[in-house]
Amino acid sequence: MSELRAASRYAKSLLELAGEREILEEVHDDMQTFYKTCAESREFALMLKNPIIKHHKKKAILHAIFKDKVNDLTMVFFDIITQKNREALLQAIAKSFHQQYNALKGIETAKVITPIVLDESLRNEFRDMVKDITKKQQVELLEEVDESLIGGFVLKLGDRQIDDSIQTKLKSLRLKFSQNQYIKEF
Repeated sequence: MSELRAASRYAKSLLELAGEREILEEVHDDMQTFYKTCAESREFALMLKNPIIKHHKKKAILHAIFKDKVNDLTMVFFDIITQKNREALLQAIAKSFHQQYNALKGIETAKVITPIVLDESLRNEFRDMVKDITKKQQVELLEEVDESLIGGFVLKLGDRQIDDSIQTKLKSLRLKFSQNQYIKEF
């Protein structure tokens, strides 16, 4: 079984169990915290994937970091995953859990890339744009700054991309001019 599929199945099981126990929001926050910890600490993420480090040590580290900070169900889930020697999947499980949570709650995730940090007004404009396109009422906006865009934006919605950046327009013009130059030589 591929790691992504296994992570998705573990995430689905945790999502369903948390929903049954009516602690879905708490467990979602826990998984977000876990994912953020992995993203901020490369050493932690690598430790979980390191086959040389014994599973009981990984479990002890998870307990030391998360014991009093997460719901009991989340801690039991971490224990089960380490008992099954699948702690290398935890980061992927946390990511899949968040995606499945968003799907369950009808939340659209969109990524916007701009050359500047967005203020609240621009953030709201992008949220409204995504709502218009997707017809969903809630939007999770992931922001990225890329100064090479010069101006404009790139908006990614699932497999769709709206590229209204000056960088792309300049590339298009450059291509158009080079094609015209080539045609004129013949």
